[in-house]
Amino acid sequence: QVQLVESGGGLVQPGGSLRLSCTASGSIFSLGVMGWYRQAPGKQRELVASSTRSGLTNVADSVKGRFTVSRDNTKGTVALQMNSLKPEDTAVYYCNARDRLLSLDIWGQGTLVTVSS
Repeated sequence: QVQLVESGGGLVQPGGSLRLSCTASGSIFSLGVMGWYRQAPGKQRELVASSTRSGLTNVADSVKGRFTVSRDNTKGTVALQMNSLKPEDTAVYYCNARDRLLSLDIWGQGTLVTVSS
């Protein structure tokens, strides 16, 4: 079964940038949509941005123009470039991938992003 490992979270000041990376291991060619979700304390998990295998992206209105999602199908990776970060972007960010063969959603362990001065 495919596993997802995230990296790149941390503490950043408002207005700063971070890049999150997610690497899939296993049968990466079975993966469909890959993307990022986030969950802030006391809130529901929400979609941040996703990408199909062909590169079509879906980006949440709250981060549009600031965050960019990209993927490399040959390497099984998906990245989230986050610019102009705001305190309200503080959350645990989760990598997500859809296994098309198993019809299964796969999640990473999550990485904490804290935006604070």
